[in-house]
Amino acid sequence: MTSQLRSLLQNAAIVVVLAGAFTWFGIYGVTGPLWLRFSMWLITIGTGTASAAFIIPFIFGTRFERWPLPVRIAAGAALIAVPVTLSLYAYSAVLGGAMSFGAVPVQYLYVFAVCVVMVVGGYVLSLASQKPAGSSDLTAPDAARAFLARLPLKFRQAELHAVSSEDHYLRVHTSLGEELILMRLADAVRELDGSGGLQVHRSWWVAKAAVRDVKRQGGKVSLVLPSGKEAPVSRTFTAEVKAAGLL
Repeated sequence: MTSQLRSLLQNAAIVVVLAGAFTWFGIYGVTGPLWLRFSMWLITIGTGTASAAFIIPFIFGTRFERWPLPVRIAAGAALIAVPVTLSLYAYSAVLGGAMSFGAVPVQYLYVFAVCVVMVVGGYVLSLASQKPAGSSDLTAPDAARAFLARLPLKFRQAELHAVSSEDHYLRVHTSLGEELILMRLADAVRELDGSGGLQVHRSWWVAKAAVRDVKRQGGKVSLVLPSGKEAPVSRTFTAEVKAAGLL
């Protein structure tokens, strides 16, 4: 079973368990047949989970990295709360008692509050699940393999080209494509110590063997990867990049 399928099944199991718990304890005082109440929570929680899978990486990506963490959490919760509130509205409509438009904003605020708690909880759990990183004494191939082991199974035999920072996430560039993982670049650099690469920018680490060309434009220098992506070289790391023979 691939790690992606395993993760999907785990998320589905969590949705089912939460839907069963909300149904059993009568959250929100929802009435109606058992199967209908369970279906309502299954759809509502599933909608929130599916929305979060797209919204959270977007909000916590590079586009909004300058935003304070509380603002990003609030923004993520606000976006997730929209489809969840709509699913609750649809449920009330199916039962023949659709909530008035005046009640929708109040319902949205309730959902938003729950989403804030869920986003904060997910954020804390994700940080806590990070493996501690330290200087590695592995050989270059072993260090890269150990790092790639964090990715889904299809990437395990790939060549590591680069790692770029997107706030609390890292985009791992490989010969088989890209993947996001939750990790700090500083920890990744320590873990990849001795793996045949170096940090070239405050948000980029590059494998020396993956550099295909050097691009200079307007006083700015970047290293071209096999995919065509360009890793910028900052003045802070220029000396190290030259010492590595890349400039």
